[in-house]
Amino acid sequence: MRSLTNIFSLFFILSLNFIKAQTSFADQIPAAQKYDPTKVVDSEYGIQMYEKLIFALGGDSVRYNKKGYNTQGWMEDYYTTGTILHKGFYEDGQLKVFKNFYPNGNLERSFRIIDMKRCETIEYYQDGKVKSEIIFYDGNAQKQIDYYTNGVISYIEEHEKSNDYLFKRNSYKDDGNPSIVFEIIDKKKKTYIHKEYFENGKLKEEGDMKFSADAFDYVKEGVWIYYDEAGKQSRKEKYHNGGKID
Repeated sequence: MRSLTNIFSLFFILSLNFIKAQTSFADQIPAAQKYDPTKVVDSEYGIQMYEKLIFALGGDSVRYNKKGYNTQGWMEDYYTTGTILHKGFYEDGQLKVFKNFYPNGNLERSFRIIDMKRCETIEYYQDGKVKSEIIFYDGNAQKQIDYYTNGVISYIEEHEKSNDYLFKRNSYKDDGNPSIVFEIIDKKKKTYIHKEYFENGKLKEEGDMKFSADAFDYVKEGVWIYYDEAGKQSRKEKYHNGGKID
């Protein structure tokens, strides 16, 4: 009986260690609180090592302090150069609000919880200009706006709160002119207008689309008009549920 008790005790201790190893923030980045900028700043995606600590966005990890307890309150991390990398407020080891910084001192991103349902992330280019703004609802991106380095909007995507369908998904050239426009025109029927443009700004094609439950995608519906690069109509086609009608 005693040996059986010892076995269960050992199993319990090993299980705790396994759980801690799976959720420990120290297992995901170096345990030190000073970091090499070349190892933590990705040229395309920026600083991402704190993302798994955001419970509101599905993060499943916990950060521990030096004594092995869940981090509480404000905490800062630094680069090896001495400049600040991260300042965040933690509750039970997970982030509630934080700011990350580039090695030059400019803001890399900020995160805040707006209310019980919504939170916001803003990302920046290294020169301080806004790169992306995202509003999340129940952990899903409800509205996202991306920007070129010159400050012009490059992309907008907006969903209905429950994420069941899109409101819009538009992309733009760096001069601000549209490249693709996809916007809802009838919320009840879930129908959309689609327009695509040539590089010279002339309209390339336009028509309606709808969400198909069978295809689980947005498909062409009704009359579509196509144009050449000079802006002259080249042909018309008719569609139903994504299939062309002769």
